[in-house]
Amino acid sequence: MNTLRTVLLMTLLTLVLVAAGGALGGQGGALFALVLAAVMNLGSYWFSDKIVIKMYRGVEVSSGPLFEVVDEICRRNDLPMPKVYLLPQPTPNAFATGRNPQHAVVAATEGILQILSREELMGVMAHEMSHVMHRDILIGSIAATIAGAISYLSHMAQWSLLFGGRDDEDGNPIAMILMMILAPLAAMLVQMAVSRSREYEADKGGAKLSGNPLYLASALRKLEAANSRQPMPRVNEATAHMFIVSPLRGAGLKSLFSTHPPVEERVRRLESMAAA
Repeated sequence: MNTLRTVLLMTLLTLVLVAAGGALGGQGGALFALVLAAVMNLGSYWFSDKIVIKMYRGVEVSSGPLFEVVDEICRRNDLPMPKVYLLPQPTPNAFATGRNPQHAVVAATEGILQILSREELMGVMAHEMSHVMHRDILIGSIAATIAGAISYLSHMAQWSLLFGGRDDEDGNPIAMILMMILAPLAAMLVQMAVSRSREYEADKGGAKLSGNPLYLASALRKLEAANSRQPMPRVNEATAHMFIVSPLRGAGLKSLFSTHPPVEERVRRLESMAAA
């Protein structure tokens, strides 16, 4: 169901691009925006591991509890061994990146080693390895490319209205203004929904890789509580979706735009898997 939901959401995102392109920039404008967004996101996709690791000052490790847990998961499930990094951050969290399973990176903060048991750590890193297996970085990059193209179209339309760039007698300026506002908002919401869907899928896959859904369920509770008390400092919002729990402080209306589904629902699903 999560995979089907992702396909439907990506289709919806593409339809928003087509509609925005027709209303704001025509076919030529939509194609230009899509190419521009693709070029920008291709770089971040191809070099995502180096960019993010450098951003958070990660240090590669080849021994210790974090490395040993990842190594056990990979050997047990016959997976390629990724590079393993430790981040000098006290707030417990973890993420995976890399363009494919052969060029993958998994990382965790120093804080996560302080509060999780070995079984809970295994649940977290199995979740990250599930992201790698499902090529979620690629899916996120495609979603970001389409959403970025819609955003560029909106900016193009703003300049067109200001300087009269489109000579279209049949054009409706009110409809164009509404599309300028609603299309980027719709794209952002769909992009957030894609991210949430992939988190559920990674939870499910991680539970299978670790062998026990309750490992991850218990870890998520601890991580959510720790990040609520002490959010990670100096987080780049563009990378927030990569972490296993949101490193950003947000509640109420802000939670509607979160890239992460509610932890309570994630735990409920994992506990249902364990009961089954």
